[in-house]
Amino acid sequence: MRNRINSQNKFHFTSLGCARNLVDSEVMIGILLKAGFELTPDLTQADYLVVNTCGFLESSRQEGIDTIRDMFRDKKPDAKVIVAGCMVQKHSGELKALFPEIHYLLGSGDVEKILEAVKTPGKGEAVTDARSYLEWGEVPRTLSTPKNYAYLKIAEGCRKRCAFCIIPTIKGPLRSKPVEQVLKEFKALLSQGVFEVILIAQDLGDFGKDRKEKGALAALLREMLKVEGNYWLRLLYLYPDEIDDELIEVMKEDKRICPYLDMPIQHINDEMLKAMHRTTSKEEILTIIEKLRREVPGVVIRTSLMVGFPGETEAHFQELLEFVQKVQLDNVGIFKFSLEKEAYAAKLPNQIAEEIKQERFEKLAATQLKMVRKRNKKFIGQKVQAIIEGFHPASEFLLRARTSGQCPEIDGQVIINDGRKVKNIGELYEIEITDVADYDLIGTALGPVKKCKAKLALV
Repeated sequence: MRNRINSQNKFHFTSLGCARNLVDSEVMIGILLKAGFELTPDLTQADYLVVNTCGFLESSRQEGIDTIRDMFRDKKPDAKVIVAGCMVQKHSGELKALFPEIHYLLGSGDVEKILEAVKTPGKGEAVTDARSYLEWGEVPRTLSTPKNYAYLKIAEGCRKRCAFCIIPTIKGPLRSKPVEQVLKEFKALLSQGVFEVILIAQDLGDFGKDRKEKGALAALLREMLKVEGNYWLRLLYLYPDEIDDELIEVMKEDKRICPYLDMPIQHINDEMLKAMHRTTSKEEILTIIEKLRREVPGVVIRTSLMVGFPGETEAHFQELLEFVQKVQLDNVGIFKFSLEKEAYAAKLPNQIAEEIKQERFEKLAATQLKMVRKRNKKFIGQKVQAIIEGFHPASEFLLRARTSGQCPEIDGQVIINDGRKVKNIGELYEIEITDVADYDLIGTALGPVKKCKAKLALV
């Protein structure tokens, strides 16, 4: 039976940034719930307001500042604000100056001290040298994602030194979880009814390299796949140079691994790749894409591309544009170069004007949308398997679903306009695609495929 700490025990939680941050937030929520605190979605009713910040880009830091400002504006007079995460790790002085009434600051590696932060009567902070957090042992975690999927963080930190990125300075060096810990968390998620487990790290391909292990990711996947059951495993963030024949073979061996890879390449021009301190060339990128499409039938490739990196000429950009048109990747996240003072690229000459970055961003986005529309039309008339996720926010007469080629939150979805045969959320259904709407597919539910443990009654 849970003990109430005191009459003021309601907390509100806001998680900003990436999925790795979200996992840390879920651990903090789990710790507070286990201690008897009550989670409330209503900020104005909370006694404690916690925000887990991102410090990767200037835009993300501004989002954190805006969120904290809104909290102070809307909270109860006696409610306490606790700020955690990457922005605290690197910019605690700025936060103290902007918001001197912050009750407690928690560094990005100090997640498990959330209870201390809440229970401390006076102001305080815990910002240690532990710049990243990896769940260990029996630490409680409460999932905040829909019941059918969850993220599993297998490593933190980064061993790469991309010229535009400051993540190694924020999160520190690579640290991989032991295989036994990953398996324990994986089994725990499945036991909670999770159908889709999404493996995340800064770069999955580096898993185990801090321990000088070779082929560690493929070996980990083989161990995970020994766990019986009907589930999906999705791989996020694999750099092109980390995708080898062994990993491809594992993907081919078991259909429970989604034929999907998030493979950030950033650019395709060799001069730009070298300037960015990337370890792959245009030829190598094209080769791995061709190999994946040949070896893994129906593989969906997502990538991220950057425009406006220092020194990017119009010719460089045109080469990138032609690459998108010719290769036709399934999903592309497009970013404008952000000048971060601690990044190597901040010192480079030939910085690109913001208006040129924006112009290139819009042109590349428009080109990719045209390619996606062309690709998606090929699905019309086909039957796909998709997991029902719930009602569509636009209408209670529409349902939304995802195929194994659609990652939650970042890719398109399947909009079901005839869901009369759908009885359960969280179950795999066969969908006939009848139309497209830009990044989304539209279809009719034909009937269930296989029941998932995440099944919920559709009401």
